[in-house]
Amino acid sequence: MGSNPHQIHIAIIGGGIAGLALAAGLTKKSHISFHIYESVPSHADVGAGLALHANAIKAMALLGPEVRRAYFDAAVSVASEEDEEIATEVILAQGSHAGEKVAELGRAKGRKSVSRADLLAGLRGLVPAERISWGKRLEGIVDHGESGKGGVKMRFKDGTEAEADCVIGADGIHSVVRAYLLGEDHPATKPKNHDGWQVYRTLVSVEDARKQIDEKWTKGVPILLGPSGHVNCIPMNKGTRISAGVAVRGGALEGGGAKKLDPELYADYSEEAKKIVRMVAKDTTASWSVGDHDHAPFYSKGCVAMMGDAAHASLPFAGNGAAQALEDAAVLDHLFGLVRQVSRVEAALTAYDAVRRPRSQAVVNLARAFGRVYAYAEGDIHENPQKMREFFAGAALFTNEADLKKQNDEAVKTYESSIRGRSKSCADNSEQDTGSGFE
Repeated sequence: MGSNPHQIHIAIIGGGIAGLALAAGLTKKSHISFHIYESVPSHADVGAGLALHANAIKAMALLGPEVRRAYFDAAVSVASEEDEEIATEVILAQGSHAGEKVAELGRAKGRKSVSRADLLAGLRGLVPAERISWGKRLEGIVDHGESGKGGVKMRFKDGTEAEADCVIGADGIHSVVRAYLLGEDHPATKPKNHDGWQVYRTLVSVEDARKQIDEKWTKGVPILLGPSGHVNCIPMNKGTRISAGVAVRGGALEGGGAKKLDPELYADYSEEAKKIVRMVAKDTTASWSVGDHDHAPFYSKGCVAMMGDAAHASLPFAGNGAAQALEDAAVLDHLFGLVRQVSRVEAALTAYDAVRRPRSQAVVNLARAFGRVYAYAEGDIHENPQKMREFFAGAALFTNEADLKKQNDEAVKTYESSIRGRSKSCADNSEQDTGSGFE
């Protein structure tokens, strides 16, 4: 528990984008103490680049201007001017309509792209170093609030234990907290890859990329579509490197591994797309099989909840996974600003679940649909560019233009209603169990 008996102590499992963003908000709340438990010994420079959409930037602003600033300071500008509106261009690269632009996604002023590692470093700088423990892989949870004894106990693989008033699982797609909440055998506990997606990716210097592909793709964020796989580039590391990739539906093999990326399969793609594919095929060591979650029936139970990829991992094709994690953080941070008693933690988590689960799960569905549309696998929509434009415009309206302040307000209304009607709640700090809870 926290050293101050009047503070509410929150354990955040996972120090990725979701966990660090929430922590950055909670740092400013004197009635809250928190600690992050991260399983890895340090953050590695892995993962593709991120070109965050407008809803992600709005969520960071709700968490605080310093959070938004951390992103902008770590990122490389996609726009030439801070007030210029820029979007990801989605272009058909194969078929009778090759060359047609069918969408502009994530339109935002001063839009930037950033590597995951750089964004994590920026967010980490907002959290006191003593609030993060590295190499702490969660193994088990016991929520004594459910039995009326109070407190949540955690056990880690190194044999140590810790206790908190509340546990927030931000521990990624293979979340231990998700397994605790839903049960190991629940059909939605483990990630799925229903369409066998494989993302072949390479990281190259801008200088090297300019020798192989059109220079304009080293500055923008294009997505070039076709049935053999969709192609994209994202500038990273202050514009010094390019993350280029080809996402192939059916590229992942059952039981592990992947088919080889064969540039010959892209012979009927546009010349620009073929150049990017050939560049990626030279080195696919940064590749991975993607996955997402089937829908969980709830995101919280008692004084334990999950957020980010732990709650609603999605395929990367809608470009909104990190944005949804940041929306989670904004709602949780706003709710915890109101929670002054441990007995009201459960009501806050219930309100978070009620507001965030429908929207975040809709984005999971949307990302799956994006992938199929990108792969020309959603009926004959690829034969009708106008129909594609309408699909993407509707999706962008749902993700990009969401009223996040209203979402926070709805969470508060649900929280207040829950308090009024609640007959049971988490026990106060005074009701503590002296046993470990893991016998």
